[in-house]
Amino acid sequence: MPQVVGRFAPSPSGRLHLGNLFCLLLAWLSAKSQGGRIVLRIEDLDPARTSRAYADALERDLAFLGLVWDEGGSAGGPGAPYYQSERTALYEQALARLEARGLVYPCFCSRAQLHAAEAPHAADGEPIYAGCCRSLTPAQVRARERTRAPALRLEVPDRVYALVDGHCGAYAQNLAADCGDFILRRSDGVFAYQLAVVADDAAMGVTEVVRGRDLLSSAPRQLYLYELLGAAPPRFCHTPLLLAPDGRRLSKRDADLGLDALRARGFSAAEITGRLAFAAGLTARPAAAAPEELLSVFSWDKVPQGDVRLPAGLFD
Repeated sequence: MPQVVGRFAPSPSGRLHLGNLFCLLLAWLSAKSQGGRIVLRIEDLDPARTSRAYADALERDLAFLGLVWDEGGSAGGPGAPYYQSERTALYEQALARLEARGLVYPCFCSRAQLHAAEAPHAADGEPIYAGCCRSLTPAQVRARERTRAPALRLEVPDRVYALVDGHCGAYAQNLAADCGDFILRRSDGVFAYQLAVVADDAAMGVTEVVRGRDLLSSAPRQLYLYELLGAAPPRFCHTPLLLAPDGRRLSKRDADLGLDALRARGFSAAEITGRLAFAAGLTARPAAAAPEELLSVFSWDKVPQGDVRLPAGLFD
């Protein structure tokens, strides 16, 4: 049986908070409990939002917690480079293959125009694109290019793409009705998440993708891309989101629940991972435990289906 290859794919746009760590711990435990490997890929596609300093800090934080990876990051490995900002040639190749099939077209709609159209919205909150630019003639495209650089969209079929998520169960979307044609490359030239992660996961041999439940709605789009690019899709496992005790979704703005703040208050690495394991339902009490000590108790069956609110006082 082929070895499981999981991955960490953080975006270096800030310091890690408990929500990030919750997902990363589950990804590590899932792959390692199956005798698998972990690839660390730095998703720094957007130069305006990410930095190498944050990427380096991410590696230090993961090493502190004992969430070690087998290849990737600054250490490199057989799939190098592991920074998306250095993998543009791969995305260009994937885009060219899709263009050769006649499925890619320029889109001149601004974000404001899309939201002002009051179109239906997809599960991730984005408006479902109505195909306004799909039928532009070459002359119309040239005229519009004089005043605005276009994004590039992928035409989707009127077809259902379904999966059985390793944690959430059955999920399906009709791409035309529930998603609409989606962006492959932004108007500023930055490649979109959907294309980049599919190209990267396929090239790096990733067989299992563990990520937050807020990304479940992107899985059908990615299945479509895997099909078009002739690559086998991974097994998806979407984790519940970790919420603050008051029910807020955690973000990098929650400095009090960031790793830096917890370390400054004296929490050890094992205390942090042990408490996260308790929040995930893996243990009966929030005792300190290093990641490798949690392998024997890990099971997706123990992890809640719904979002997890941090118990009050757990990190006080």
